[in-house]
Amino acid sequence: MSTRPPPSPLLPKERTRREILRSAAVGTTVVGISLLGFVPVLRGGEPRLRPPGSLEESAFLAACIKCGQCVQVCPVKAIKLADLTDGFGVGVPHIDARDQACDFSCDAVQCILACPTGALAHSLNKKEEVRMGLARLDRPDACLARQGKGFKGPARGDAFPGIHRYAEVDRWKPIKIADHPYDLELCDLCVRECPIEGAIALEPVSADPADKRRTPVVKQACTGCGMCEMVCPAEPAAIVVDSQRKWGAAS
Repeated sequence: MSTRPPPSPLLPKERTRREILRSAAVGTTVVGISLLGFVPVLRGGEPRLRPPGSLEESAFLAACIKCGQCVQVCPVKAIKLADLTDGFGVGVPHIDARDQACDFSCDAVQCILACPTGALAHSLNKKEEVRMGLARLDRPDACLARQGKGFKGPARGDAFPGIHRYAEVDRWKPIKIADHPYDLELCDLCVRECPIEGAIALEPVSADPADKRRTPVVKQACTGCGMCEMVCPAEPAAIVVDSQRKWGAAS
């Protein structure tokens, strides 16, 4: 009975060519699935916090050309470009506020000025009218202020890489939050570091004057920059930002 001869071993060039073709095929499949929007469906359509002045999500995705200009000009490097898991949103800018909040105190909101298509826009050049979302006390029981507790040390620990421009240190140069420790009798970091005046306040939990407990209350001036979420020492954060949620809308 005849037997087939064993296959000839591939030459190095042939093996490399096959590996390249195989990788290209896999890459094309992944990109195709992502562009068809299947990956976000599997992820449950998780909303992204967009840079200041972003249009409504569908209009934003249509207008954004993924040029990365907003990423380049952000003074605190808060803006990132999404990866393949975002499907139609691949390459589109977003902000993970817990990792690095938007520095809403930057002059003229530079990302908006850098956007060439109007995907990011503001009205009458007023930062107060530029919205990203709205903050919300998500875990009241974890809030130190609601427990009447203070806070001492770096807001997110010594290893946290997030940065912030502290007006009392250097208005123009951001420094690591880890390099700016606190010693607070009552934790008020969300109010203290909010760049928008009147956007959040601590209000008494009870009518008892001896009760030190206070609760963060988000006001209409909130722009959703995420600074409160980034500096919150609770883990996970007690306060979070809901992307593109407007004042008066349900949570």
